[in-house]
Amino acid sequence: MRASVIQIAVDEGESVESRRRRVASLVREQAGADLVVLPELWTTGAFAYEEFGREAEPLEGPTYEAMAKAASDAGVWLHAGSIPERDPDGPLYNTSLVFSPSGDLAAAYRKIHRFGFDKGEAVLMGAGAELVTVRLPGTVLGLSTCYDLRFPELFRGLVDAGAETLVVSAGWPERRRSHWTLLAQARAVENQSFVVACGTAGTHAGVPQAGHSIVVDPWGEVLARAGADEEVLTVEFDPGKAATTREQFPALKDRMLGLEPPRRP
Repeated sequence: MRASVIQIAVDEGESVESRRRRVASLVREQAGADLVVLPELWTTGAFAYEEFGREAEPLEGPTYEAMAKAASDAGVWLHAGSIPERDPDGPLYNTSLVFSPSGDLAAAYRKIHRFGFDKGEAVLMGAGAELVTVRLPGTVLGLSTCYDLRFPELFRGLVDAGAETLVVSAGWPERRRSHWTLLAQARAVENQSFVVACGTAGTHAGVPQAGHSIVVDPWGEVLARAGADEEVLTVEFDPGKAATTREQFPALKDRMLGLEPPRRP
């Protein structure tokens, strides 16, 4: 599997429409990849709270349309990062979109763990309630967004649902960059899964971003890591290594707590 992780900056001087065109062009340049991943809330910036309401869009809004076409043009599976979704019957949601190589919507995931400690995203957006997996040729993706990375039970639930490659779309701050790397590797090791984690570069609403998108294998080895600036990180890996690792070192079979009947995508 060839994965391209597109780490972009959200320039406050750039219009959302201009950014959509730029990101769509970057996605099209990844033709030949199997999976392309974008960061969290790249249309607004993850910390630009005042923009959430102004730039919120329906699920099948302009970002949906632009990313569906880009996925189809490139012929790739596209995790299009997340958008501030306006549900006509409820609150805003931080919602990730995944498109197939034909441009069809394969999955939508509403972020479960909202960041902010009673302010920001935590009060401006509703919480998702469903774990989401997507079956690709050769692997099953488990979807997560930024702050979710701190909650291991979410990832264990995704593994129970069949996930072998855990995708994290994020807008992670620079001041906690060490946690970003540590937690990405921890989630890979404890779940014997690949982790493909895409963050943002630059500064959002005065908050410097960590960048350093990362791809980790099921043994915790870092396969590729971006720097701090805008970058397209491309890596090839054998997704079958997750199953092989679980067979060679069957730690997941020794679980004693929190067991639930497995759910399949």
